[in-house]
Amino acid sequence: MRHVLSAIFMAAALAVASPALAQGTPPGVLVVGQIAEPKSLDPHAVTAANDFRIVMNIYDGLARYKDGTLEPVPALATDWDISDDGTVYTFHLRKGVSFHDGSPFNAEAVKFNFDRMLDENHPYHDTGPFPLAFFFSSVKEVNVIDDLTVEFKLSEPYAPFLANIAYATGLIVSPEAVKQYGADYGRHPSGTGPFKFVEWQPNNRVVVEKNPDYWDGAPSLDAVIFRPITDANTRIAEMLSGGLDLMVEVPPDAVAQFADSGDFKVYEAAGPHLWFLILNAKDGPFADKRIRQAANYAINKTALVDNVLQGTAEVAAGPTPPAFGWAYDDALKPYPYDPEKAKELLKEAGYDGSKLTFYVTEGGSGMLDPVAMGTAIQADLEAVGMDVEIQSFEWNTFLGQVNPGLEGKADMAEMAWMTQDPDTLPFLALRTDAWPEKGGFNSGYYSNPEVDKLLEAARVETDQAKRAEMYKKMQEIVHDDAPWVFVANWKQNAVSTAAVDGFELQPSFFLLLEHVSKN
Repeated sequence: MRHVLSAIFMAAALAVASPALAQGTPPGVLVVGQIAEPKSLDPHAVTAANDFRIVMNIYDGLARYKDGTLEPVPALATDWDISDDGTVYTFHLRKGVSFHDGSPFNAEAVKFNFDRMLDENHPYHDTGPFPLAFFFSSVKEVNVIDDLTVEFKLSEPYAPFLANIAYATGLIVSPEAVKQYGADYGRHPSGTGPFKFVEWQPNNRVVVEKNPDYWDGAPSLDAVIFRPITDANTRIAEMLSGGLDLMVEVPPDAVAQFADSGDFKVYEAAGPHLWFLILNAKDGPFADKRIRQAANYAINKTALVDNVLQGTAEVAAGPTPPAFGWAYDDALKPYPYDPEKAKELLKEAGYDGSKLTFYVTEGGSGMLDPVAMGTAIQADLEAVGMDVEIQSFEWNTFLGQVNPGLEGKADMAEMAWMTQDPDTLPFLALRTDAWPEKGGFNSGYYSNPEVDKLLEAARVETDQAKRAEMYKKMQEIVHDDAPWVFVANWKQNAVSTAAVDGFELQPSFFLLLEHVSKN
């Protein structure tokens, strides 16, 4: 194994130095081109799909999504029971599973994981932060019944609970590794998944290798190397030269190039994705709803989808992606491109032409050619008299600017979310109680008491039809309030060499490599 890894490191180094020298990668080792450096390999500490694509291969959760769906099915739990009132979940755990560090997986380990996130007095709570602990805010207590049985008591029924258990934030980390490494655990991950962590060289590679003792059968691949290549043109060059086996988030103008070549396979699939602009509804011009609506009318989203994204996305109508069919309001229509209407609203609102600061990222998970999109959006807004200044940032720096809130810093920012339940994005990014200082991701400080009530009620409603009514009403209100510019729903994509077999895109946007092989 070490000789194979050494060979692939040399091939990768040659490809970086001169793509023409790359001779392809050895069998059994998959090299993946990622769009950014991961922030951490602690699944409880990250929020980006870029990081999730790695950690989903190192860890397991009590549940996971059934292949090709967002339906939770057993994983580290073989099954579970739910009380009649929906407030008690009892998980029956898989026997004989160990973490990669050799420590046992059991009910105590499960309790440690959730207590660590949720209990501020837990001795290892300071290994956080835990930005998506929101997913489990209804958990009142976690109890060990016996070594292979763990009970979750909720404060109230919580409809997305199993969907969130199956999400990346529900992955189970080794308590012993957390105790050993403390706040540095994210650089020394240990899970129960199909691949074991080997090394992380910052801005170069993350390496994982086959877990031969994996409870669900050893993977076919010997190792996977995740390489952060932030520049899209460099990723394309690496793919073409043989320095990569698999590339995620293919730039729109390169999809056809790869599809026309018999040396590559192109993958495309719809999923619950939204690309939008956060508008600062607390201070500055966008505190006025009319100016927020004007921005929605001013931006030619059809042109963005057709010309910049070259048909790899669809125009978004509101805050809920159409992939959530049962909860999606298909009567809701996108804001039409109407610059004259935008000008009327700006005049009515008394917009004085003051400069608008626009945060744009150079690249990041699900961000859809963000520099080109940002430049086109800037031009559309300036065409109706809005003075827009772009400030661009590397992805993790960008998140550090946006997530704490735009107040006093910027008027608008690009953003993208890929979610597993219609509750997630609006609950974490549109409620008043999700303002950044309260621990959420409502970076634009939008607030509407009616929306708050609907979202709070929907997550405790176990009747799906009633939940759907609440989400559709929420969409109508948010569409009118326009706290965001609703831009596009992306059809995710990837490209691999012809040597890669068994790879499929998932609606979760996770990169699952357990069943992938390479000739």
